[in-house]
Amino acid sequence: MSTHHAFTLASWIAASHGGGKHSSAPAPHLRKTFIVPGPVASARLAVTALGLYECELNGRRVGDLVFAPGWTDYRFRLHYQTYDVASFLTEGENALGAILGEGWYSGHIGWLQRQNYGDRPRLLAQLEITLTDGRVLQIASDATWKVTQGPILENDFMQGETYDARLELGAWSSPGYDDSSWLPATPVEAPSANLILVESPGPGVKRHEEIAPTLLPAKTANTRLFDFGQNFSGRVRLSIEAPAGTTIKLRHAEVLNTDGAPYYENLRDAVSTDYYTCKGGGPETWEPRFTFHGFRYAEVSWLGEKQPLSLVGIALYSDVPATGHFACSHPLLNQLQSNIVWGQKGNFLEIPTDCPQRNERLGWTGDAQVFVRTACFNRDVRGFFHKWTQDLRDSQLPGGSIPPFAPDASMGKGTLDGGPAWADATIICPWTIYLCYGDTKILADHYTSLKAWFDDQKKERCLGYIRAHPDLEKWAGFGDWLALDGHDNWRGSTPSEIIGTAFLAYDLDLMARIAAVLGHADDAKVYSAWRAEVVAAFQRRYLTGEGLIASGTQTSHVLALHFDLVPEAHRATVALTLVRSLKERKFHLATGFVGTPYLLDVLERHGHLDTAYKLLEQETYPSWLFPVKNGATTIWERWDGWSPQKGFQSADMNSFNHYAYGAVGAWMYRTVAGLDLDPAEPGYRHIIFRPHPGGSLTWAEARLQTAFGETSIRWDLGADELRIQLLVPNGAHATFMPPPGYSKTQPLTFAPGRHQLTLTR
Repeated sequence: MSTHHAFTLASWIAASHGGGKHSSAPAPHLRKTFIVPGPVASARLAVTALGLYECELNGRRVGDLVFAPGWTDYRFRLHYQTYDVASFLTEGENALGAILGEGWYSGHIGWLQRQNYGDRPRLLAQLEITLTDGRVLQIASDATWKVTQGPILENDFMQGETYDARLELGAWSSPGYDDSSWLPATPVEAPSANLILVESPGPGVKRHEEIAPTLLPAKTANTRLFDFGQNFSGRVRLSIEAPAGTTIKLRHAEVLNTDGAPYYENLRDAVSTDYYTCKGGGPETWEPRFTFHGFRYAEVSWLGEKQPLSLVGIALYSDVPATGHFACSHPLLNQLQSNIVWGQKGNFLEIPTDCPQRNERLGWTGDAQVFVRTACFNRDVRGFFHKWTQDLRDSQLPGGSIPPFAPDASMGKGTLDGGPAWADATIICPWTIYLCYGDTKILADHYTSLKAWFDDQKKERCLGYIRAHPDLEKWAGFGDWLALDGHDNWRGSTPSEIIGTAFLAYDLDLMARIAAVLGHADDAKVYSAWRAEVVAAFQRRYLTGEGLIASGTQTSHVLALHFDLVPEAHRATVALTLVRSLKERKFHLATGFVGTPYLLDVLERHGHLDTAYKLLEQETYPSWLFPVKNGATTIWERWDGWSPQKGFQSADMNSFNHYAYGAVGAWMYRTVAGLDLDPAEPGYRHIIFRPHPGGSLTWAEARLQTAFGETSIRWDLGADELRIQLLVPNGAHATFMPPPGYSKTQPLTFAPGRHQLTLTR
């Protein structure tokens, strides 16, 4: 029995059957009939599951969420949803039903086997009805419910879904249905007493775009290949008319081999295949319920005669509304922006996943922290990150360290700290949400967790003031992941101690700011003093007297400059060394996940805007536009996921929808278009317009929906003038910072409204 106020009478129930470590069982269908003895004034359904649920009431689907109740660390926290269902009910007999899916609870997660949290999905539900005469009825999940299996024979995120339409149950969730052959539901033991039931705070996953594909030339008589023209996360809706027993197989792939066949190797152990068996007798339409795939192509095959069929792609991602827009005169940069947005949509599915296609799909912390600023431009992710920072807290290890992904798919069995630039998501993400939305709650909620994390860094991860010091002989993190300057093709050549110490200095600066925002003045002094010691240690250990960084990698120079670890007297030297490295590579970067997000900011800030634009507009490998030139519609995991010379990179780590390198989007908003915020007045109360025209661009624009309304900037470059259009929303104010080389050199202030100005050379 649950003691939560929404489930005072409800008990956990399930089917008697469950899957195994390698295969799933048919999805349980549960139902309960009840009598409503009078007119209904109000009715509320509270429901959750360990696994996934879809509820139906009197034959109608309740809500529009997909994969509810979502993924949390089921050892500690479970979300539930409440629905207003008064309009679903009638006087007399009614029926409430639920279908359960394996989901993250008992299906495959990551590269692990199934049943990491539990052996089968379970339901907890309570319907409370208030009649117009004041009487209250409560219908709760218990042993009086009935259960059977239906047409969903298998369901798994990694493997796919198998559906036999011949086994459909008819009007199973409607009153008057004959359920005499159904079995009693099985009461199951309540989860741990430590499990907290909380109404879902974040946006759930929903269906979004419907994408019509193009039919490519068939390879065989009973195979068809569909191209949706866009790599995305979701599934397909199949329409077909075929004899009963005809089974359709749908495989999903991101890219094609050179011979035009789908490339499946990078999916690793994710089968990513759905099966539909027809019931016959007329047109049929089917969409899976409890699986999703990352794909652009769907290969459809069947045994027997050629069948008429059609597909529609259904994009699935968390309900994070679009807020930003960027465009410019460079078509490839506009496609890059589209790729960034689709990469975000495809990977913001309940948690910030690394990729949506292979057997991984985990909430990697490093990926999230490098991208969070760009994410805030493109879409409203405030609630999304509130939810995920709670996942970080729930997954935090007893000593205070943060694992490399959250929720912790290892079930706390490991003690692995995420390491430099990964565990740091625990402070960088909340701080960024505060900056972009003026949200102090996320800082207050997370403050105790942050203090524990810093305590762990000091006690376990640092020697003196050097984080990830090699003498500690401990796990030192993932390095500059997938950088191009390393020999192992994974971590790059930037020493972990440089990455770790640089990020520690940055984190301490943020923590001092957070403490000040929250009114913890004494803490702010402590963290500021600690930062000063870390900066001094960094300079002693890694900076020569002539201003050279001990490590010659691009990333070491980027971090030292971006995190203000270099004395003013040496910054120009360090910046020139970085530029020299870029020139030696013919204006190609060599940075990985760690250095790339800050590279263009550092160049711009230190007077090398021309170099920044050369990198941004570079079209040959390695560069942001190389994948665009080669047909990418999302961001690739690797700079050379595919190349004309070498073909595909290593299949064991080669996602074509991996959003981390899309972090460049923030620079395009802030510097190319010139739309930024003031950290002293977060949430765009004070808007900073700071455009930096450059490269081949002749115009650029950005719009953003803020808490105060829409703000925007557009600039157009003429032969001797720069024309500017600005929009400042009510409740905000703005400052325009003229770019160098124009007639106006001093900042200009603007009140709410539309403004135009022209600068001359």
